[in-house]
Amino acid sequence: MTAPATPAPEPATRVRDMTVDDCEAVSHLRVRGWRAAYAGLVPQSYLDDMDLAVAEDVERRRSSFTGGLTVVNVVAERPGHGVIGWACYGPYRENGRPLARGELYALYVTPELVGTGAGRALMAEVLDRATAEGFPDLALWVLRENTPARRFYERAGFRPDGAEESFEADGVLVPEVRYVRALGGTAEG
Repeated sequence: MTAPATPAPEPATRVRDMTVDDCEAVSHLRVRGWRAAYAGLVPQSYLDDMDLAVAEDVERRRSSFTGGLTVVNVVAERPGHGVIGWACYGPYRENGRPLARGELYALYVTPELVGTGAGRALMAEVLDRATAEGFPDLALWVLRENTPARRFYERAGFRPDGAEESFEADGVLVPEVRYVRALGGTAEG
């Protein structure tokens, strides 16, 4: 009798600073991430129209590399896959002005690779960097009905603080809740 085959381990995820050469991959990843995570939560017409804005998003990202950015962008990559994830953070924005707290603006992983550790690797990098930068805490906004994302953030030590707001997508208000995590603490596993 032969032993059952052991599945091959996932290749190591490497997290690094995003470069201007990653802009197109990140823009496409963002659209794929929205479509996978927000199907049924955001109007389908809004998700379908996102392809039309990819070229504009790529150019906006490229031009942001020439301005004195306070936003930190990192990407996750794996051998044979290229860029598989992206996260960005910076100062918390409220009423158009930055505050002392940090804000995780985005974290996306290629939909087929969700659950393989890439998101955790990106989160660990963001938390380490934001702590080193001296942010007292990190906030983020997540769709109220996006249960998988909320569980992910809760496992990383984030908790809802009671703040809620909505954004408009094709005439529909989409509710979000704010999560916050103190930095320098430990996340629950």
